[in-house]
Amino acid sequence: MLEIAYADWVSLMFRWLHVVAGISWIGTSFYFIFLDLSLRKHANLPDGVGGEAWNVHGGGFYLMRKYVVAPAEMPKELHWFKYEAYVTWLSGFALLAVIYYWGAESYLIDKDVLDLESWEAILISMAFFASGWIIYDLLCRSPFSSHSLLLSAAVFVLIAFAAYFLTHIFSGRAAFVHVGAMVGSIMVGNVFFIIIPNQKKVVKSLLAGEEPDPRLGAIGKHRSTHNNYLTLPVVLMMISQHYPMLYDNEFSWLVVTLILLVGASIRHFFNLMHTGKPIFTLRWQWPTGAALMVVLIVLLSWQPAPDPNAEQVEVPSAVDVLAIAQSRCASCHAVKPSDPDIEKAPGSVMLETVADIRKHSARILKQSVLSKAMPLGNKTRMTDEERKALGAWIRAGMPEGKKE
Repeated sequence: MLEIAYADWVSLMFRWLHVVAGISWIGTSFYFIFLDLSLRKHANLPDGVGGEAWNVHGGGFYLMRKYVVAPAEMPKELHWFKYEAYVTWLSGFALLAVIYYWGAESYLIDKDVLDLESWEAILISMAFFASGWIIYDLLCRSPFSSHSLLLSAAVFVLIAFAAYFLTHIFSGRAAFVHVGAMVGSIMVGNVFFIIIPNQKKVVKSLLAGEEPDPRLGAIGKHRSTHNNYLTLPVVLMMISQHYPMLYDNEFSWLVVTLILLVGASIRHFFNLMHTGKPIFTLRWQWPTGAALMVVLIVLLSWQPAPDPNAEQVEVPSAVDVLAIAQSRCASCHAVKPSDPDIEKAPGSVMLETVADIRKHSARILKQSVLSKAMPLGNKTRMTDEERKALGAWIRAGMPEGKKE
């Protein structure tokens, strides 16, 4: 009889939907920012048109025009771009609930960071999403919102503070995903609460034969530009679970700030390029992004100098290593996991025998020794001494007996 891991199937369906919807949302966002920046003015434009751009794609030519406020009358057919954002957020929240709420004790909570009950961690998680949007929206409505650089700095500080607090509340993996999800919630909030309602007000004015308020479009464009600059950092933070070196370190909140700066620098390069400026005038963004990446790599690669007075770690025997694996790892990594949150061994990795441990030694070194990604949320309370013992045994060639 085929055993079906229902949680895996549910996770797969929501993840696939989330990726597809996200591609659609990001694609339309990037295209319309490009279109807005590529518009050119000339003397023969119709009344009310602020600029036009010629595009070529798929063997055809397209003439795109943008009205400064709105056309003189409502067109018969109008295409809206909103459901891509809504489906991205809804599928993402469903995926987060399946992985991090359903399996809160394994994926969301790390009792070495903060000892929380599942319901407490879930409430804190949702509170961060709501408060992130509220604070961001208040910043955008504040007196200094007209100063783009100052507002951007304030949003940057907001995300940095959120990253700091989240990394001191949840497991490293969950904290990184939550930062990305909070920023994603801000982005979809811009669409749902600001951009679409403003567009509907413009449509309502046109249908009533009234002059639309030009401020509505300007505010919508402002929020859309924020979304554009936040997209690249969010994408990396949402896939960070595959790269423990990003979140399993004492500088993880600082890593978030570097990711924000790198993503914004690269996005700024392309946005300026769309305006038609010569490439040689845009030389600072890529070197800046590259320099920040070097800082990120050095930060994550830094190790404190070894203490000359520290005792050398004794290389354990295979029997000792097996005892560690059985007490700390086998509750998940077994043919029949005993952990109630795990239906099937993650990655089909079994760690029930010495042969299993030798087979997957590279993964163990990466996930449990070089980082603390495993055990998930350190649910089984693997100690630093046990991690060092595993590392010493693997580096010593995985001997049968002890080595002094």
